[in-house]
Amino acid sequence: MPIQRALISVFDKTGLLEFATRLSALGIEIVSTGGTARLLCDAGLAVRDVAEVTGWPEMLGGRVKTLHPKVHGGILHRRALAGDLQQVAEHGIAAIDMVVVNLYPFSATARKPGVTPEELIENIDIGGPAMVRSAAKNFESVAVITDPSDYPAIAGEIERSGNDRELSASTRLDLARKAFARTAQYDGEIATSLERLAVSESEDDRKTVRMFDAPLLPLRLHFPLERRQQMRYGENPHQQAALYVFPGKPDDGLAGAKQLQGKELSYNNLVDLDAAWELVQEFHEPGVAIIKHNNPAGAAEDASLVTAYKNALACDPVSAFGGVLAFNRPLNAATAEEVAKLFAECIVAPSYDAGALEKLSAKKNLRLLQIAADSRPADLVLKQISGGVLVQQVDRHELSRNERKVVTERAPSESEWHGLLFGWKVCKHVKSNAIVFTRAGQTLAVGAGQMSRVDSVKLAVMKAQSSLQGSVVASDAFFPFPDGIEEAGKAGATAVIQPGGSMRDSDAIAAANQFKMAMVFTGIRHFRH
Repeated sequence: MPIQRALISVFDKTGLLEFATRLSALGIEIVSTGGTARLLCDAGLAVRDVAEVTGWPEMLGGRVKTLHPKVHGGILHRRALAGDLQQVAEHGIAAIDMVVVNLYPFSATARKPGVTPEELIENIDIGGPAMVRSAAKNFESVAVITDPSDYPAIAGEIERSGNDRELSASTRLDLARKAFARTAQYDGEIATSLERLAVSESEDDRKTVRMFDAPLLPLRLHFPLERRQQMRYGENPHQQAALYVFPGKPDDGLAGAKQLQGKELSYNNLVDLDAAWELVQEFHEPGVAIIKHNNPAGAAEDASLVTAYKNALACDPVSAFGGVLAFNRPLNAATAEEVAKLFAECIVAPSYDAGALEKLSAKKNLRLLQIAADSRPADLVLKQISGGVLVQQVDRHELSRNERKVVTERAPSESEWHGLLFGWKVCKHVKSNAIVFTRAGQTLAVGAGQMSRVDSVKLAVMKAQSSLQGSVVASDAFFPFPDGIEEAGKAGATAVIQPGGSMRDSDAIAAANQFKMAMVFTGIRHFRH
């Protein structure tokens, strides 16, 4: 299908002038509108205004420009269908073989502070999506371009076709897929933003539309996703898997992290890296998290990053073997030298100094990821179930001082408080039932994922690599019986932090008093399944 005429109408004019110049040099007629036409004309290109094609001027403040049979008929008619060709000939409709359109930046407008309902609604593009959809539907005859990054490749392919001025059928199909994905994303952005509008009634019975903050969990959710990376396999070799990202956010979060060295990331690597990065973000001091099978094998914070790493590793060096490490500060050479002694699968950090990269470069398979320190964290957690998706807010609760309630005869000492608050941050990231033994700034033992809380305590005690005498304990939920407290007391724990709220809280308090332990209730639970 030779390209003889292109309709160009874009908001984002990045790369447009060069692209249009290459089209014009090929003898392709350019039809355009508004600011796009002015830009091209000012550059000396021959441009035919769309109003000349339709015989109608722009109207309604620019709301109606291209919504006309001579535009959509020129795009939509089937070149191989005699009836279509007869009708367009009868009505003087010229073929449009290429549509180059990108849309008003609706989402950028929606994010503006103080945006008004009127401004939001006026930035809903109508003509642009209509042309994109028309061209994408008729991709067998028409090329549709919605992404400026595609301009060089498209111009190059047409140029290589010589006098035929053609694009392959596979290219036109790929462009149509991309176009429909863009309009679907665009409609999703609009539908999501309209959740912020409400109709209010004034005293004189006049109804007005007003803005309010978008609900965290609106009536409908729209998640446009693009496949970024095909994984070798999923959790197991017989499962297919891929990484999908949100369009327009190429550098956001772990999915946008830059891999500096090492072999290809696996599905399980990314799951563990995400868990490690989420945990290490809890710490204000330089911190380290070591994750194995989505659970912490150790975590620590200290003024010295290398000390924090050594303390985290000391918690469970056996489980740390083959684990994933996260640092909340740039990884320096001294810390990298210690890390190099461990077999680890992956490391994620905000950056690496030259010495650290040199130390770790000998481990060719070790995956090093650099993540933007200011990456926007996720707002929602999604979990698919058969027939639907569960959605919840991310657990970002930080314990305030007025939520801490001492319920035992003895209150925690300053060092115990430090350990309790550190352990409370860590247990949020441990699979329930979660038990974490700590001392100030360091995990000592972790019990995770057991069916009973007392078994989690026993597991943690069993796995401890050093004495738990003088340690403190964090529990993600209440102790339903005093047995967990008793086991922690026997192991040498001197203080406990837990939500409280059990019918047998009095028994747990009595057990703590019996072992002369301090106990703090938070009223907050941190289940993680």
